[in-house]
Amino acid sequence: MLFAPKLVGTTALDAETLAADRKDCRKFGPCGLGKKAVYLGGRYADRGFYTVYGDIRRIFKRIAMSKGGFTGKGMFGAMAYLVVQFADGREKQSYFKREDEVDQLLAVIEREHPELPTHSEEAERKLREAEQAEQARYCKELTPAAESAVAELRAALETLKRRRDLTDALAFAAKQKRTIDAINPNYRLAAVAIFLLALAAAGLGVYMLLNHRDHAELLAVFGFAAIFLVSSTRVLPTGRNNKRYAQEQWDKALANMRSLLQEERGIPVPAQYAHPIVLERMIRVLREGRAQSVGEAYETMKADLKALNASVTVTQKEYDEVVAVKPLFLLCNYADEV
Repeated sequence: MLFAPKLVGTTALDAETLAADRKDCRKFGPCGLGKKAVYLGGRYADRGFYTVYGDIRRIFKRIAMSKGGFTGKGMFGAMAYLVVQFADGREKQSYFKREDEVDQLLAVIEREHPELPTHSEEAERKLREAEQAEQARYCKELTPAAESAVAELRAALETLKRRRDLTDALAFAAKQKRTIDAINPNYRLAAVAIFLLALAAAGLGVYMLLNHRDHAELLAVFGFAAIFLVSSTRVLPTGRNNKRYAQEQWDKALANMRSLLQEERGIPVPAQYAHPIVLERMIRVLREGRAQSVGEAYETMKADLKALNASVTVTQKEYDEVVAVKPLFLLCNYADEV
């Protein structure tokens, strides 16, 4: 292997085993899951580090929310990281451009390595407290109408869970379109200008270096550093980071979901909101006694989501749900017909 990944745990694999495991690993953004080890992305290279499963104490998602994350007015929005925590307390984290790829990786970990906790200790504590508080809000007995509505929603929920590929694509497309649409065009122009200047500086630095000029190294390093910095902001327009591509992805995800709803007549929400979390929140509304029918639960659920904004303190579970599905409603302005 030309560039072998660097060990970040304590248990090393021999070169032959490491090369074969990394080659066959399942890729999720900058990271990967092999049979022997987890491969983590670095600042400049994907899957440049590794640790065997036995060295991992916890592996979980960490979110850094910039200002404007809920409103879509921020320059960067939410930034997702995969964090690997070791027994000695050390952590190694990898940045993901797509949060859904972190979720997909952790879903595989939960299924294939159930011995590994996939939440931080603080998140686990908050989840337990939130679960207890949620159970305390439920009615001990539901009316027959509410029971029937819960049964209908649970059947629909199982259908959507079987098509997580479509529901995840829908949620990601909405979030991507909201983020890209919110970027100020002036930011993009500035990013392009800086990128071109950095490219020119890097080229001039390399030229000066080849001709043994003074300060050539500094100029080249500055130019390349600026190129990497601008590229990492996600503001620079690319083939997959522009409004047309985001619109195409949203249209495709919505069309696929509409096709599913035509095949499965028992999903009682519009296609643009057909996500398991939406149905789970509707079920909770019914179990809390705040609605007696599917239609009432749907309207109450929408009102609850609309009331949540950046100034509202929520639990970890609520935060994860809001981040996943609120972009769907914001993008469609909470309308039933789009």
